[in-house]
Amino acid sequence: MVPRYSRPEMTALWSPETKFRIWFEIEAHATSALAELGVVPKEAAAAIWEKGAAATFDVARIDAIERETRHDVIAFLTHLAEIVGPQARFVHQGMTSSDVLDTTLSIQLARASDILLADLDALLAALERRAREHKLTPTIGRSHGIHAEPTTFGVKLAQAHAEFARCRARLVAARAEIATCAISGAVGTFANIDPRVEAYVAEKLGLAPEPVSTQVIPRDRHAMFFATLAVIASSVERLATEIRHLQRTEVLEAEEYFSAGQKGSSAMPHKRNPVLTENLTGLARMVRAYCIPAMENVALWHERDISHSSVERMIGPDATITLDFALARLTGVVDELLIYPERMQANLDRLGGLIHSQRVLLALTQKGVSREDAYALVQRNAMPVWRGEGDFLTLLKADPDVSAKLSGAELEALFDLGYHLKHVDTIFARVFGTP
Repeated sequence: MVPRYSRPEMTALWSPETKFRIWFEIEAHATSALAELGVVPKEAAAAIWEKGAAATFDVARIDAIERETRHDVIAFLTHLAEIVGPQARFVHQGMTSSDVLDTTLSIQLARASDILLADLDALLAALERRAREHKLTPTIGRSHGIHAEPTTFGVKLAQAHAEFARCRARLVAARAEIATCAISGAVGTFANIDPRVEAYVAEKLGLAPEPVSTQVIPRDRHAMFFATLAVIASSVERLATEIRHLQRTEVLEAEEYFSAGQKGSSAMPHKRNPVLTENLTGLARMVRAYCIPAMENVALWHERDISHSSVERMIGPDATITLDFALARLTGVVDELLIYPERMQANLDRLGGLIHSQRVLLALTQKGVSREDAYALVQRNAMPVWRGEGDFLTLLKADPDVSAKLSGAELEALFDLGYHLKHVDTIFARVFGTP
């Protein structure tokens, strides 16, 4: 985790203090369940809750114990016993370390999901606001980076909104899949702990019991979770890349907000670079990079090994912290994006009317010209315009083969920009529920 690319709430979720607090809650809930089953004294369970809930766990002390024991959960339990006293012997009855570690990771990933879902909600709101603002702002649509046909800037942003809405739905599903609890003991058979303890802990912590834990929660769940984060990151990069392209000097249809006092280059005072969206492109690469080790964690030896452990200590915090930062940054970019309708119109006009070529092609076929011949007629008038040798409409009117089929008035009607915007309301209704 790099502090430059992190925000406090998500970072705090992965702090040692938060981790140890969750460990305590898992152990205490399990002890309460055992007390209800008559396995441990109820007064012991009450004392564990009372003393542990009021305690501040000493991270340095736990680390010192771990240096001797070389076992993190034992180090924590030893420190907890220092706080609770003799009744701490009833903690961790019938449990194994993975019960604590895996359930804690589930809680952290579920809570991280909640933060990321709030991030997505903020981004979706910003996208809808700006999309509606520029719902009918005409701009050129491009394919292969080349002018194609007109669209609107609002439709561009509506597309991004629809994509991030899908991302949100995927994250909701991934959260449900990762939010599982395993309190099943060594090799997951419940030999020394009643399955009712797992059900109790799961309910208290808002999780679902893992059907078969084998000792660890199966890592296909985690692989799907991190794959979902990777897809969201890819969507971040898609929108960031679009904004970067639109900010190029030759295009300049939209631009990142450039604040007073901001500097774009140490050498060239005129520069206004798309640094935020370039940064988002890089951050997206990092989030995607965590997907592969998560998938490689799925294959573990027999009932468990810890080859996944070191990986998850890194990718859990790093992937969620990085994506949280990226989503917040992208929301800010969208909120403050500078949009230039006049430049969009200038670019629409740049090719001398060639953006209406398909309408002319279709109109000729409606007049009885074969598609092949119609294509040839339109293209032979389009290529000189492409080379800067005239205006498309003027050349079409002067072409006897074209004018024999289409009058001047009919040709002029085919160059109506509004024709391309007639279904924008339909698109907006599909994306936002209302036009």
